[in-house]
Amino acid sequence: MYLFEGLKTKVSKYLPQDQVEYIQAAYVLARDAHDGQSRSSGDPYITHPVAVAGILADMDLDYETLMAALLHDVIEDTHYSKEDLSLAFGETVAELVEGVSKLDKLKFGSKQEAQAENFRKMLMAMVQDIRVILIKLADRTHNMRTLGSLRPDKRRRIALETLEIYSPLAHRLGIHDIKNELEDLGFQAMYPMRHRALRSAVNQARGNRKAIIEKTQNELVQRLKSSGISGTVLGREKHLYSIYRKMKNKELSFTEVMDIYAFRVVVENVDNCYRVLGAMHGMYKPIENRFKDYIAIPRTNGYQSLHTSLIGPHGIPVEVQIRTAEMDHMADKGVAAHWLYKKSADKGTTAQLRANQWIQSLTELQLRSSTSAEFIESVKSDLFPEEIYVFTPKGTIVELPMGATAVDFAYAVHSDVGNTCVGARVERRNYSLSKPLENGQSIEIITSPRAKPNANWLNFVVSARARSNIRHFLKRQQSEDAISMGNRLLRHALGTIKLDEISPADINRVVEETKCETFEDLLTNIGMGNELSAIVARRLVGENPSLSEKKSHVAIRGTEGLLVHFSRCCHPIPGDEIVAILSPGRGIVIHQTGCTNIRKLSREEPQRVLPMEWDDVPQGEFKAALRLELFNHQGTLAALTSTIVSCDSSIINLQTEERENSIYVIDIELTTKNRVHLAKIMRKIRALPELQKVSRHSQYKQK
Repeated sequence: MYLFEGLKTKVSKYLPQDQVEYIQAAYVLARDAHDGQSRSSGDPYITHPVAVAGILADMDLDYETLMAALLHDVIEDTHYSKEDLSLAFGETVAELVEGVSKLDKLKFGSKQEAQAENFRKMLMAMVQDIRVILIKLADRTHNMRTLGSLRPDKRRRIALETLEIYSPLAHRLGIHDIKNELEDLGFQAMYPMRHRALRSAVNQARGNRKAIIEKTQNELVQRLKSSGISGTVLGREKHLYSIYRKMKNKELSFTEVMDIYAFRVVVENVDNCYRVLGAMHGMYKPIENRFKDYIAIPRTNGYQSLHTSLIGPHGIPVEVQIRTAEMDHMADKGVAAHWLYKKSADKGTTAQLRANQWIQSLTELQLRSSTSAEFIESVKSDLFPEEIYVFTPKGTIVELPMGATAVDFAYAVHSDVGNTCVGARVERRNYSLSKPLENGQSIEIITSPRAKPNANWLNFVVSARARSNIRHFLKRQQSEDAISMGNRLLRHALGTIKLDEISPADINRVVEETKCETFEDLLTNIGMGNELSAIVARRLVGENPSLSEKKSHVAIRGTEGLLVHFSRCCHPIPGDEIVAILSPGRGIVIHQTGCTNIRKLSREEPQRVLPMEWDDVPQGEFKAALRLELFNHQGTLAALTSTIVSCDSSIINLQTEERENSIYVIDIELTTKNRVHLAKIMRKIRALPELQKVSRHSQYKQK
């Protein structure tokens, strides 16, 4: 029991005796279950869960959390099951242990897939009970402390995982002491040489700075006394990983980072925080645009403090954080501060309330993500938010990550607003949907019931909510398009045989043969190009003579959603003779009939090439490519672009190449409605006096 004594001393300070006895019973079971097991270092395995429980005891967490911490590897590594733990210690403890347990017994296609699924399970367990992540963070902290016994490659892998997932999670939940320790340990394991060099430089600089720090600190203390404010002034050390990241990201030298002197002032109440701010600004000159009020508007993780930057003695920059003692405790412990576990989400600390709001949003992300990797990607984009605060037209504050756009704002208001967004007005002026928003702006979203999300939005949105909603809509749209396209292709392949005439037994047989769950899944596969309609038709009706009859062309409008693509090699437009190639995963790709890229495929895999024709009224704009030869006199290019625009066409791409005698070859990619429209554009271009030759360029290539 000697291993338990230190933990018992800690928990006895804040837990009643009966709960301490429950924890001791959990320790005994864990010790016996792990008997004979050792860690990589050679220590008995039980030392790990005891250390994890000790980290949580330092946060004054409840007895159920500490019991689950002692038992967190029992289900995974011993013969005990969740039911055994439930009988011994209750359902809550068993659920916590299962939430923390890993997925080693499941099979995955890759290590990345296994890791992503592991994180997904952990985060979704956190939605049910936030204590799961507290145990997991303590588990990771002790593993990082004892990383030295592992192989270098394994150390680096675990360190990278810690820096990418666990440290940001601790930050998102406001647990900064854990976050800082994980970052420094991860930095040490990833870059041991850089860590040693930086630590040595910091130790040396600390000695050189001692006199200035003491002088500035004494001046701050005297200012508080003269203002009649009771408080404590502390020098604030930047931790190593923060210094390293600032040097790397902002391309600063070590001297530039260390030239900033940081202090923390802790006072009794919020009123005194603002009184201290006034006293500091009266003492030293504040630096413009370097003041943040996180008391009035707390950060996403519940952090509260006043931040200001000043020009201190001898012109050195001084950063000051001003907060109450409670805020100071919250800044270190975050969601774990003043822990008293409650099932009601309307009680608790600011960090606990913010954390509950965030983890509930994970449920929506989970529902809208098709794979674990996509879910983790969405979560990771939400883990590093430097926030901005903007307003709705009614004055409601909306919190968004730095770099957020009007589309992110629209989805933050409601998913329906995002899905029907067509424009935005910021401060009553039109505003580009892709332009980042700034702090304090008032945003109005313009919607249309016929609008739908654009796949290009994924190139600039930054919030996980917007990204997951857009992807969800596009996947649903693609699925609907695929079913519709698959239906058309299969009916075409069946020729004169109607789909209604095929017996349900034959349809079910083919569904099973193609390993689909439903007939709709089979149609989706056909529409996506994963199954060939001609082969499926033969499976449905055998070698029926009707299949070999000459079939009509499949008609397309050009706007069949996400499953009709137009090849860049020959740029087909309405009026051209066309064929389609079935491309697995993409649907159909339209080519001109004479395109050189499809001749070989037509000979080797004719079943993948379908005859196509344009609908009577093709919709939308299409890309075409022209090649021009002209004399490059002054103003020629301007005249050319003006001519094209006057024909109701837009230039997508333009490339030039000089030939001899001042003749230039220009390749232009532009928009057109059909062959008639393109012919009109070419006639107008031929009227230019500098032009030598213009032709349609079927093999347009980007240089």
